[in-house]
Amino acid sequence: MKIKEIGINTICTHVGEIDDEQFKGAISPLYMSTSYAYEDVEIKRYPRYFNTPNQEALGKKIAALEKCEAGLIFGSGMAAVSHSMLAFLHKGDHVVLPNTLYGGTYNFVVEEFDKFGIEYSFAEGFTEADFTSVIKKNTKVLYVETPSNPLMLITDLEMVARIAKERGIITMIDNTFASPVNQNPADYGMDIIIHSATKYMGGHSDICAGAVAASEKHIMQIWNLAKNIGGSLSDYTVWLLERSIKTMALRVKAQNKNAMKLAKWLDKHALVERVYYPGLKSHPDHKIAKKQMRGYSGMLSFELQPSLDAEVFMKSLKLIKQSMSLAGVESTILSPAKTSHALLSLEERKRQGIAEGLLRFSVGIEEKEDLIADFEQAFEAIETREYSAEGF
Repeated sequence: MKIKEIGINTICTHVGEIDDEQFKGAISPLYMSTSYAYEDVEIKRYPRYFNTPNQEALGKKIAALEKCEAGLIFGSGMAAVSHSMLAFLHKGDHVVLPNTLYGGTYNFVVEEFDKFGIEYSFAEGFTEADFTSVIKKNTKVLYVETPSNPLMLITDLEMVARIAKERGIITMIDNTFASPVNQNPADYGMDIIIHSATKYMGGHSDICAGAVAASEKHIMQIWNLAKNIGGSLSDYTVWLLERSIKTMALRVKAQNKNAMKLAKWLDKHALVERVYYPGLKSHPDHKIAKKQMRGYSGMLSFELQPSLDAEVFMKSLKLIKQSMSLAGVESTILSPAKTSHALLSLEERKRQGIAEGLLRFSVGIEEKEDLIADFEQAFEAIETREYSAEGF
């Protein structure tokens, strides 16, 4: 069957499989070799060339999930980001990015691009005018992430693709927070789709990887750089990632459902100041999200009332874990100011709208009633502490 004719669960399960022709096993064999023959072969395979059997097969699965022609697998999400940008940006070029950006990507741009003579500008908002006002004659790449980390802000992909194509600019998107289950940027004209595969693709907090999907032409341009820099992924981890993706659609849909329930519950709680989740009608970008997303992600952020101590609240949680990463089957929570955006200055975080008390919540697949109960007891604990501190 053609890929366009099959559903996402079937793509997750079957596309990019390697047939076990010797023993007829039900799953892809793992080829651990780092050395392959070079005489009398169609392809000279080498791990750093991203073309071992397992690397090549997983690239096909990633491409199919994102409705693209080709895919590459990298050693981390930032390896995917950096390889993609540097493949299309050279000395004297300019890139436009949103003001609200993942801390690692922001640091990569502001700390490294001056060394390469690459110019950059940050759009202050997400409207067409915000982006076009900072585009220059030498702009070669327009880079976005949506939903954004950690405020879950939404960028209109159709608009971004249109203004870029009118000017001959390459578009790139970090699609990690949505995952291919919830959003396919290629449907809206985006050129290069990037993932931290550590997150929803891996889904079990035990894999570090990155992925890029694009046209054959664009992937070849990234590959020409990547084979020299060497950010490939070991075949064992590639095999583990292919295994994990088989259940991605099931996991993400369950996380979407839980996140919507928890976002609505938190939004009504007296001790919560604000909830950031595009599935809420109160979210400023809800209409755009509804237009381009099939689900609203398992990620959300929220701020407690200013008088409450966010650190004490997190430490009071018993089921939900304080943890650095996201998108695993287990629910986790963290402070962006102390983790993902810790390298940004206080002023830079304020400029991006990231409050010191902001909490980012990665919703897992647990029963929603159990997650709510954990929040309730943590709220009770922190409220009791506040009263005690005030002498009540």
